[in-house]
Amino acid sequence: MKNRSVLGLIIIALSSLVPIQLIAQYDFVDIKTIDHTGIKSQDITGTCWSFSTSSFIESELMRLGKGEYDVSEMFIVRKIYQDKANNYILRQGSAAFSQGALAHDLIRTMGEEGILLDSDYPGLIGEDSLHDHSEMEAALKGYLDGVLSQKHPSQKWKVGFSGILDAYLGELPQKDPKQLYAQLGLKASDYISFTSFSHHPYNKEFILEIPDNYSNGSYHNLKLDDMMLLINHALDNGFTICWDGDVSEKSFKAKQGLAILPTDIKRDSVFQIPGEEIEVDQAMRQEAFESLNTTDDHLMHLIGWAKDKNGTDYYIIKNSWGEIGDCKGLIYMSEAYVRMKTVGILVHQEGVPKKIKR
Repeated sequence: MKNRSVLGLIIIALSSLVPIQLIAQYDFVDIKTIDHTGIKSQDITGTCWSFSTSSFIESELMRLGKGEYDVSEMFIVRKIYQDKANNYILRQGSAAFSQGALAHDLIRTMGEEGILLDSDYPGLIGEDSLHDHSEMEAALKGYLDGVLSQKHPSQKWKVGFSGILDAYLGELPQKDPKQLYAQLGLKASDYISFTSFSHHPYNKEFILEIPDNYSNGSYHNLKLDDMMLLINHALDNGFTICWDGDVSEKSFKAKQGLAILPTDIKRDSVFQIPGEEIEVDQAMRQEAFESLNTTDDHLMHLIGWAKDKNGTDYYIIKNSWGEIGDCKGLIYMSEAYVRMKTVGILVHQEGVPKKIKR
C-alpha cells in the first residue's frame, strides 16, 4: 500500500488554510452499523492492510460473542516482513520488498503463527508514540541486498534480520500467539477473498495481478453485480468486510469523510450537495483497472451502510488514518465508488449468499 497516512496529514494541513463546508450538508443517516472497535492510525507506515484486517478480525470476535479485543497489528506486520525477506532472498532480489501486503496475508499468517494483543506487542520502542517504518524499511532492504551480494548466503542472515526488527519494533514477548488464536476459536480457512474482473473467467479463482500480492493469493472472481450482492448480503446479515481499493480519485475526500463518483467533478457544490453519479458497468470498471486508473492503493474496513438526504445508499468505511475530518475517521462511500474502485474484498464464508456459494 502507498503511505496514505502522509496524505491524511497533508489534508489536515490544507484544511486549516482553506475553509471547507461540513459534510453534514449531505445529512447522512446511519441505517446499520455493525459492532467495531475504535479508530486507529497507521501513522507513517504502509501497513493499512494490517490495520484494516485486524479491525475486521476484532469485529469478527464481537460477532462470535468473544468480546472486544485489541489485536496487535505489528505482530503480523513483523511476521510478514520475515516472510517477504525469505521470498526476496530465494528469488535473488527479483521480488517486491516493501511495507505493503493484503488482507489474505494477515489471515494466512494468523492461521500459521497465531495472534497477539496490542498490549503484548505494540510495535513501539521506548517513548515512541507513532509508527514510522521509513527508516526500518530502508535498513531491512539494504541488509537483504547485502546478503544477496554474497554468492552463497548462510542461514545466519535470518538472525540479523530479526535483530533489526527487534531494534525498531521491539522483541517478541514470552507469550504463545498460537495459544490465543486457538483460545479465540478463529479459523483462517473461514475467510475468502473475492474480486470482479473480466480478464479472467467468472466463478473461478485466479491470482490477482497487483504489486502487493507478493504471496500470490487467489481471489474468487465474480461478476460485478454478484460482488455487490455479496457485499450487501454480508452487511445485512451482520458480517463486516475488509475492503481493498483505489483512493486516488479527486472525489475521495478523507477530510470530509466522503468518497463519490460524480458525473461532474467540477460542479461547485459537488462535496456539499449530493448529485448525479456515474453509472458503473463491468466494462468501465475493467478499463479503469487495465489503464491503471484503478490501482491497489489502500485497505479499509466496511462496517455498515447509510443514506443521504435523497435516500441514496452509502457504505460506511472505517479508515486507519486516525480520527481526522468531519466524520472522525469514517468514510461514507457511494455505491458508484464501490462498484468502480473496489479491487478486492475479504469476508467470512458464512456471509456469502447461497447463490454465490453454489
